[in-house]
Amino acid sequence: MTEALRFAVDAVLIDIEGTVSPQSYVATVMFPYARDRLADYVARHGDTPEVRAILEETAALAGPGADPVGALLGWIAEDRKAPPLKKIQGLIWDRGFAEGALEGPIYDDAVAALRRWREAGLPLYVYSSGSVKAQHLFFGHSSAGDLRPLFSGHFDTETGAKTDAASYLTIARAIGRAPERVLFLSDNPRELEAAAAAGMPVGHALREATPADPRFPSVRDFGALDLRPGAA
Repeated sequence: MTEALRFAVDAVLIDIEGTVSPQSYVATVMFPYARDRLADYVARHGDTPEVRAILEETAALAGPGADPVGALLGWIAEDRKAPPLKKIQGLIWDRGFAEGALEGPIYDDAVAALRRWREAGLPLYVYSSGSVKAQHLFFGHSSAGDLRPLFSGHFDTETGAKTDAASYLTIARAIGRAPERVLFLSDNPRELEAAAAAGMPVGHALREATPADPRFPSVRDFGALDLRPGAA
């Protein structure tokens, strides 16, 4: 039997890919879906204020003379966490989720834990490299139904890099909690290192082939997490 991991916290901050959902789904389904439709989407919607702003931001990041569509496609191939790429992916995925072509797979133990924590009065937040819009789509059309009511807020790379301790301090301030009272769960050791540097307790989600890191407590099943809201 898995030994329980106990944390006295007032809020929970979660990553998505590799933590509550298989990382492979985003890489093998969602990224190709956006890549294959990106050029056509820009051609159809490039004159809208939202897409125009994304293309301008892309051009500024890519440098003088760069083709924004080519830059966006290149960033997909590189798996670059560029904010304008995340924004346009979210717009393209919107239709895919609405039409049922995409569905956010969530681990059963994660769904059960999120519901249990929310019922216990713990506010839940998401911090992902995917845009806030994409997060709403993913949880709104999940394999467990619409999970959006479980969450009190969402953060993406507009807040800052997930490997930067300052980002976690910004999130703690935004939600009105001391960092040491916010549990962060992720499969990425670099993110855990940054969150821990900001003072947050952390749990290392070990899904699929994720190797353990001796610096952080390992979590293979969220059912093993014993969270005590308001405990001293």
